[in-house]
Amino acid sequence: QVQLVESGGGLVQAGGSLRLSCVASGSRFRSMGWYRQAPGKQRDLVAVITGGRTNYADSVKGRFTISRDNAKNTVYLQMDSLKPEDTAVYYCNAKVFYSDYNYWGQGTQVTVSS
Repeated sequence: QVQLVESGGGLVQAGGSLRLSCVASGSRFRSMGWYRQAPGKQRDLVAVITGGRTNYADSVKGRFTISRDNAKNTVYLQMDSLKPEDTAVYYCNAKVFYSDYNYWGQGTQVTVSS
């Protein structure tokens, strides 16, 4: 059974930093990433890592860094220079090999105050 457990959200002032972690279990994953959903908006991609390749939303390029520790089956999102518009629930996402099925974590709230 696949399980994704996120941690690291919280309240931070604009310009501050947070690091999110997501520990995955139950399978091996070809890609892992982060999405976010603000109130009243759709869930959007923030960053994803597949093999050694990373992809970022334009709005976070240069400020956020995604990384993965395969030995720990953990994906991280280092968020620097946070802005109030980064406020959202952040969800960990993972895909297993040979499938496009999306597994999701429970979400962690990130709030950036101005």
